Amino acid sequence: MRKIILFSFLFLTLSVMAQHTISGVFSPADNYSWLIAYHLSPGNQSYVADGAVNDGKFILTLPENSAPGIYRLVYALPQDEFYFDVIYNGKEDVQLHFNASKGINFLVSEENKIFNKYFGEIQGLTGEIVRWYSEGKTDEAKFKKVTKELKATQMAYEKLSNGMLIQHFIKANSPYIPRENESLFDYVKNRKANYFSALDLKNPMLQASGFLMDKISNYVFTALPLQQMDPLETEKAIQENVSEVSRQMEGTSAGFKFHVFHKLWKLAATNDYTTLSDFIYEDYLTPLAAVTRNQEIINEIKTHNRLRLGAIALEIEWGKGNTLKKLSGLKGYEYYMLIFWSSTCGHCLRDLPRLYEGLKQRTNLKVVAIGLEDDDIRWKIESAKFENFEHVLAMGKWENEYAKLYDIAKTPTYFILDKEKRIIAKLDDSPGVIKFLEDN
Repeated sequence: MRKIILFSFLFLTLSVMAQHTISGVFSPADNYSWLIAYHLSPGNQSYVADGAVNDGKFILTLPENSAPGIYRLVYALPQDEFYFDVIYNGKEDVQLHFNASKGINFLVSEENKIFNKYFGEIQGLTGEIVRWYSEGKTDEAKFKKVTKELKATQMAYEKLSNGMLIQHFIKANSPYIPRENESLFDYVKNRKANYFSALDLKNPMLQASGFLMDKISNYVFTALPLQQMDPLETEKAIQENVSEVSRQMEGTSAGFKFHVFHKLWKLAATNDYTTLSDFIYEDYLTPLAAVTRNQEIINEIKTHNRLRLGAIALEIEWGKGNTLKKLSGLKGYEYYMLIFWSSTCGHCLRDLPRLYEGLKQRTNLKVVAIGLEDDDIRWKIESAKFENFEHVLAMGKWENEYAKLYDIAKTPTYFILDKEKRIIAKLDDSPGVIKFLEDN
C-alpha cells in the first residue's frame, strides 16, 4: 500500500513538473482585469485557460500535455481586436511584459525572444532599402552593403532557429532582396511578384497563426501600383490582389479559405471599400459558406450590408388615423432620423427629452420614433410628449420585425438618413446626434 501511495505521489509530482506557465505584467495596470488563452488551429481556436490580472500581473498555468503551437491571449472585448499571440514549444515557460503603446517584450522564452528580435532586425533593414529607393539615393556601395546585410541576417536566423517552431515563420518571411540596383518601379514589381515565393499557405503552423493573415492582408491592401489612382481604380487593384490570394490558396481546405476571406471582408468593410467587400462576399464567402456551414456569418454580413453607410433605409410602415404612412413616402426634408426606443427604457426616457429640445429649431429634419413595446399603455403616455415626431408602435419589442431588420441590440439607437433615405450615421445618444447634425 505504501508503494502505491509513493508511486502516486511521484506520478503527480512529475505531472505538475510537466506543466508550464504563461505569465507576465500588463501596463498600465489599471487597464486590465482578465485574460483568456486559446490554442490556435487552422481557422479555429480552442479555449485553454483564463485568469485574473491583479495589479497588472497574471499567471496562466497550461494544462498538462498542452500541444506546442500558437497561443492567443485575449485581454479585452471585442476578442478579435484585443489580443496578442505567443509561441509555446511545450518545453519552456513564457514570461512577458505587455505595454499598451509599446507592444510586447518577452523576458523568458528563447523562441519568442528570437522571434521578436528577428522581425525587428528584418523590418529595420527592409526599411532601409525602401528609404533608399524613396529618397532617390544613388550610393551603389551603400545599397550593396544593406542588401548583403539583409541576406546575411535572414540566413543567420534561419540557422539559429533550426529545430524551433519559429523557423516556420522565419523562412516564410524571407524578404525579396534585389540582386542589383534596379529601378524603383522594378523593385516594387519584383517585390510583389516574389511575395509568395517563401510563403507556404498550406503549412498548418502558419495557418494557425495571425502571422499568415497579416502577411495576406498586407499583400492585398498594400501591394499596389505606384501610379496615382482614384478610389475606384484602387479598389480594382485590391480586388486583383484578392484574386491572386485565391490562386495561392489552391489546395488548402475550404475552412481555411473561408477564414481568410472573412478576415479580408472585415478589413474591406471597415475601410468602406464597398465594391471590394461585395466582391469578396459574392465570389468567395457565399459559395464557401455552403461547404463549411458558416451560414451564420453570411447572415451577419447580410445584416451589415443592409445597414451600412450609404444603404437605403429599410421600409417602415405605420398607421395614422385611417392613413397608412411609409418611410419611403416622407418628402421635403434634408434629413430624416429613425429612433428605436422603448417607454420602459430608463435611458431612453432621459435621452429623448434632451434630443427633442435640441431639435426644436431644426425644420430640415423629420423624426420617426419606433417604440419597441410589449404593450401600448406606457407608450401612449410617453410618446405623447414628443408631438413633433412620427410615432410607430412596434409590438413584440426585440422580436419585432423592425428590431430584427435594423439589428437593434440596445435602446435608444439612432439612424440618421439623408434626403434620399440613405443611412449616413448610426449613433446611440442625443449628444452624438446633435453634434453630427451641427457638423453636417
